[in-house]
Amino acid sequence: MTKKEFVELFGTKAGIKTKVEADKLTKAFIDTLEEILVKGENVSFIGFGKFEAAERAARTCVNPQTKKPMKVEAKKVAKFRAGKNLLEKMNPVVEKKAAKSKKKGK
Repeated sequence: MTKKEFVELFGTKAGIKTKVEADKLTKAFIDTLEEILVKGENVSFIGFGKFEAAERAARTCVNPQTKKPMKVEAKKVAKFRAGKNLLEKMNPVVEKKAAKSKKKGK
């Protein structure tokens, strides 16, 4: 889904009358989230998930073209951990009826 498609869907679901207003609110949300992560703080939405600011350690890896080792500097990254409710909606469980396996004794 593109940002444009998201803005349209968001506007429709939120009852926002214009795409311009929906885009403005989407941009404000993204900018705010970005600001918080840049500061190194986390943002949690109970049931939906958690946006985390983390630091990836420096490491040595192998360049696939030259096969020579190369150093990769430490850097900050953004991570997202899906919450329980979101995971349950993405992976619905079909309940199975318990099979009756009792044998009648003699």
